[in-house]
Amino acid sequence: MKRLISYFIKYPVSVNTLLTIISVFGFIAYTKLTASFFPLVESRNINIQLVLPGAAPEELEEGVVQLVEEKLQGVSGIERVTSKSKENTASVVVEVEKGYNTSTALEDVQNAVNGINNFPSSLEKPIVFLVENSFFTINYAVSGSNIDLKALKSYARRIEKDLLRHDGISKVVLAGFPQEEIEITFDDVALRRHNLTLEQAGLLIRSSNIDITGGSVKTSEEELLIRSRNKGYHAQDLENLVLLREEGGAVVRLKDVAEVRDRWADDPNRIYVNGKPGVEILVQSTDREDLLKNADYTKAYFAEFAKQNPQITTTLIKDQSETLNERKELLFENGFIGMILVLILLSMFLNARIAFWVAMGLPVSFLGMFIIALYLGVTINVISLFGMIVVVGILVDDGIVISENIYWHFEQGKSAIRAAIDGTLEVIPAVFSAVTTTMVAFSFFFMVDGRAGDFFSELSTVVIATLFVSLIEALIILPAHLAHSKALANREYKKNALERFTDKVMYVLRDRMYAPVLRFALNHRFASVLIIVGLMIITVGGYQGRTY
Repeated sequence: MKRLISYFIKYPVSVNTLLTIISVFGFIAYTKLTASFFPLVESRNINIQLVLPGAAPEELEEGVVQLVEEKLQGVSGIERVTSKSKENTASVVVEVEKGYNTSTALEDVQNAVNGINNFPSSLEKPIVFLVENSFFTINYAVSGSNIDLKALKSYARRIEKDLLRHDGISKVVLAGFPQEEIEITFDDVALRRHNLTLEQAGLLIRSSNIDITGGSVKTSEEELLIRSRNKGYHAQDLENLVLLREEGGAVVRLKDVAEVRDRWADDPNRIYVNGKPGVEILVQSTDREDLLKNADYTKAYFAEFAKQNPQITTTLIKDQSETLNERKELLFENGFIGMILVLILLSMFLNARIAFWVAMGLPVSFLGMFIIALYLGVTINVISLFGMIVVVGILVDDGIVISENIYWHFEQGKSAIRAAIDGTLEVIPAVFSAVTTTMVAFSFFFMVDGRAGDFFSELSTVVIATLFVSLIEALIILPAHLAHSKALANREYKKNALERFTDKVMYVLRDRMYAPVLRFALNHRFASVLIIVGLMIITVGGYQGRTY
């Protein structure tokens, strides 16, 4: 370690090269970090969708879900299985054990479900898929005066298509309106006139309103695909549907025996904006998409959309990026205040140039951390930003200790280079112990199980990586800069009035107040321990007294 520190102190070009590399690559890494609200965690949930038309929840649970759960008992890598049944459909969620290969578990679950041969005959083919992680980004509501819900839905569909065209947005959800239905109201008199029953009419509609493939016809030169595209999605598409051809050649169409109209489903799924019907457009981001960029693009799009469509009112409901930006602002604010305090206080008690190089350790540590974070897949999220905010307060501690000790050796008459080497080597054990102790304390988050462990392990990663880089900066970069700084070039430097005043304050605090207490503690160790234990008992007693 001594050779390494001495080398960088004697050859400052190497230090400047290292500092440049950290700064440049750290800034590039920061620009490439994606933003998400929470840390990105690999999806470990497998969903099994089961559809049995006309089945009650109890029937699905007993005849389908239990078969699936029994079959999954022999599949390895499964931590938990939960299910939910309702009319016509049921879902089974399989949670894979942490650390187990999710792709392997997905294949095993698919094979297990496909191996069940005693499902009810009317059960549709089960759908097994891995649930993709997605998180809320931003949502807007569109509304307008004298604009009905159907028109609003068409606007929302247009907005959805525009947003999905943007590279980076892959999930847009529309809400606030029920499902559209085609209502067919039969005329009993008309049905009897044409000798049709309600069941026959329904069967004729189902058999005519279809979209199926009929295979293919191969020739020597080409292959023709046969397909029937006769499915209607709106009332006007079904009005002319032929139900019956009578003996005289007359054609009976659906509109002749029934009233066909488009309507909304009988569902209270609606939203209102200031008392007016509205439609909600919700933008979500996946693990590979940037929340901040998506939110910025969506806000810019809706601002332009409002200008082009003045009859439509766009209302921002919630913007998840605001929380992230507030955390980032708090981080930059705390970092700036920390640097200012270091500059002021160290300038008062040591030297302005020393204070500058100590304060530079803060941005250098973060830039180095960004390089490690990009390699480890860390994102800008509320947890990682919280870790950065926490570590700001302890970053410059090692730099302050090392710089102060180097300055003390210089005041003893040593050369600048010798003072930098001796001052750094003397406090390495203390500085290394202090930093590694904090790193070990935060490493316990890696041992937490469940979702909490998945989330807060990223906090530990940020804190440990930043402290590691700060230790490198304090032991290698800082001493080299101080050794060649003008702060250690002038022994005849005359202190000004403020510096003489701070020296007197430090003398009183150190020699008149702290030294007697330290001397008493060293000479009366047993009494010192008793005092500490007594204060702890008083604290616990006071806390218990307030609790009850």
